[in-house]
Amino acid sequence: MRICDLIRQKSPFISLEFFPPKDREAWPKFFGVVDKLKELNPLFASVTYGAGGGTQDNTLEIAKRIKSDHGIEPLTHLTSVGASRESLMQYVAELEEAGIENILALRGDPPKDVEDFDFNRQEFKHATDLVEFIRKHFKKMCVGVACYPEPHPESPSVSYDLAMSKHKIELGGEFMVTQLFFDNRVYFDFVDRMRAMGVTVPIIPGVLPIMNIRSAKFILGLCGASIPGTFLAQLEKANDEGGDDKVYEVGMAYAKAQAQELIDKGAPGVHLYTLNSSKACLELGNSLKL
Repeated sequence: MRICDLIRQKSPFISLEFFPPKDREAWPKFFGVVDKLKELNPLFASVTYGAGGGTQDNTLEIAKRIKSDHGIEPLTHLTSVGASRESLMQYVAELEEAGIENILALRGDPPKDVEDFDFNRQEFKHATDLVEFIRKHFKKMCVGVACYPEPHPESPSVSYDLAMSKHKIELGGEFMVTQLFFDNRVYFDFVDRMRAMGVTVPIIPGVLPIMNIRSAKFILGLCGASIPGTFLAQLEKANDEGGDDKVYEVGMAYAKAQAQELIDKGAPGVHLYTLNSSKACLELGNSLKL
């Protein structure tokens, strides 16, 4: 079912994001996590290409299995990096054939193994090009887009970033999913700015429960989000005093308060970045009063 329709039927909600493992040997463990997180009754689950890049084939097969075997509506990530019109036509047609009706249209990250990669040499340079293409050729697809409450690291200005977010919706995006953030003020400010610019689609906030200092630094390095100084100091103190166990305790308490405040103040739901871990997401999700 189309996520844009599901959102109208149920709000607030929990949704999930999974990073498919590249090695098939890890798939049984991965799908075990998916099955455990069904307990949260997620509205949908997004399936990425994997942190730092991955394969389209894995994304498609895992999305199929999440839908058919686990009964969770998938949101497949689709990036413009390396895409051609022919490959996109074939891939999205395969999604439709599998009964998958939802795409998150993204520019994507540059390939790790390509030096001096230039997005301007790509057939599809931006996520906006991808949104426009899908809307033109696959009108039944529900298209979501990413947005950045804190400006994208490559944006020349805040106003440019806001204008590009709006443009994705003008071209056919039907909902937004935010990059993770740790200060709810930046989310609500972003929503206010979008509404003032005439953007009315749902804007779903992304929440990451911090489980240890190492994973936090890795994820933040990928996406460029910032951590409030007081929270970072709490995490570092917890790490010094009790290591990963204490950091998990502090990070989980923060994530629970953050997610509940988002819901209480009107967010349509919360999108949990699972890091393919059931423990933290179950604890966080089950704590929420929806």
